[in-house]
Amino acid sequence: MIILAGIFESINWGAITDVLLWTSIILLIVIGFLGTFLPVIPGTTLIWSGMLVHYFSFGMEDSKLTWQSLVVITLLYIISIIVDWFSGAIGAKWFGSSKWGFGGAILGGIVGLFFGLPGLIIGPILGVFLFEMLFAKKEVKDASNSTVGTVVGGVAGIVARVLIALAMIAWYLADVFVFN
Repeated sequence: MIILAGIFESINWGAITDVLLWTSIILLIVIGFLGTFLPVIPGTTLIWSGMLVHYFSFGMEDSKLTWQSLVVITLLYIISIIVDWFSGAIGAKWFGSSKWGFGGAILGGIVGLFFGLPGLIIGPILGVFLFEMLFAKKEVKDASNSTVGTVVGGVAGIVARVLIALAMIAWYLADVFVFN
């Protein structure tokens, strides 16, 4: 028992804790960035969480992440959520969708949440098409154009999320490792 106690006393628990914290932070940020491409992983949420873990785990002063930067990163995170929710609907509107198609994209996205990845992709597309056909009384060709707009808006939303995620990561890295 004395040998075991000596081993535990010789371990630098602070260093192990730091390694585990940094590993967690890096994993959250990397997996979060990958999640900006995959709708099933909450990309910017994980990135933001990693930065919060950094800020509060290392102490507000010792983290080298200023509260001002945390506010900017939080605002970028909120923008990414807004882009996520409305990109398909905005794309549909841009391609000539009626208010019914716009509403169908939003409702389809909400219903799609309950069906995982396929629902997140198919929900807004199906919502626009069905609402344009049933409520806006559009022909198949016009309803299809609105549906194409939903796809274009969804792809534009992915590109926007990736850019926002890169901005969040760049701001974080600059504040922690360059400016402070």
